[in-house]
Amino acid sequence: MKTIKLGTSNLEVPVVAVGCMRINSLSKQEAEKFVQTAMEEGANFFDHADIYGGGTCEEIFAEAIHMSDSVRENIILQSKCGIRPNIGTFDFSKEHILYSVDNILQRLNTDYLDILLLHRPDALVEPEEVAEAFDLLESSGKVRHFGVSNQNPMQIELLKKYVKQPLIANQLQLSITNANMISNGVNVNMENNSAINRDGSILDYCRLHDITIQPWSPFQYGFFEGVFLGNEKFPKLNEKIDEIAKKYDVSNTTIAIAWLLRHPAKMQPVIGSMNIGRLKDCIQASDIVLTREEWYDIYRAAGNILP
Repeated sequence: MKTIKLGTSNLEVPVVAVGCMRINSLSKQEAEKFVQTAMEEGANFFDHADIYGGGTCEEIFAEAIHMSDSVRENIILQSKCGIRPNIGTFDFSKEHILYSVDNILQRLNTDYLDILLLHRPDALVEPEEVAEAFDLLESSGKVRHFGVSNQNPMQIELLKKYVKQPLIANQLQLSITNANMISNGVNVNMENNSAINRDGSILDYCRLHDITIQPWSPFQYGFFEGVFLGNEKFPKLNEKIDEIAKKYDVSNTTIAIAWLLRHPAKMQPVIGSMNIGRLKDCIQASDIVLTREEWYDIYRAAGNILP
């Protein structure tokens, strides 16, 4: 699989990340087979969060991959913290970040994370505390790199005022049908809904500052409303994707990921499917480079507007 540099770090990572949010839906044998297949296909970047399955997803993964020192050397682990669903808050306090990382490491049966992301924005964030937590995690060797998720440019700038470590990744919702961060740039100076800038030009900001965007839910429309592939709500989009998939002799899944990879921002989509066939289809997208015309044909077929 092709690789990219993750942000400004020296990490060379696969262009497709394996999301483990649903690994608790698999049996022990299925989970072992899934992670084994991912490794065989070169997909050794695994994305976690402390809230996935209430923490059980990290435990299941560690058991499935048979975590050991030799295994750990050959994988890249990313996890997230900051959401506290049990009490309905976000929490970027120093105490909670440190507590969360210790528990993540225990569940993953490892001494360190390659990347820690702050999971969504915390309205009560005190960036000085985040900086203290990051310093302790870095100096102790528990976390090597840091990033954020779903944050806009000014939120990142606020963190950067205090945090000395580079923020190398920003995990954002992005798909062919959820492409406002792209469409508001295409529709500059236009009086239509696509011109509304809802995220502070986060796409351009991340490109300017060498922050890798990690699109999550790359097959979803709306907010977890369903997948657009094969969905009768999107006939023109599926017709166009199927037409291009036939040309390249690949699946529609492959083309949907290839559409994201074609963007020059050098994104790293996070794949959430636990289906081995779909995982392989996603990985195959690494070998497909859509033409400019194909990319725009798919963009328009999804209902996105070109002025």
